[in-house]
Amino acid sequence: MNNKEKVIEAFKNSDDPLNAKKVSEISGVEKKEVDKIMKELKKDDTIVSPKRCYWTLAEK
Repeated sequence: MNNKEKVIEAFKNSDDPLNAKKVSEISGVEKKEVDKIMKELKKDDTIVSPKRCYWTLAEK
């Protein structure tokens, strides 16, 4: 499982919106790397922000 998959899995397994620090703790991926991955996921609308600085998977 690559880092991107780990980050997406962290969002899937959480009922609440997460910030980058929490995603890093859950997935075991460095926060700097999580920030990069989340930036990509924001671009392609995989994750959305229900409140400032917190993110969750977009419903498709």
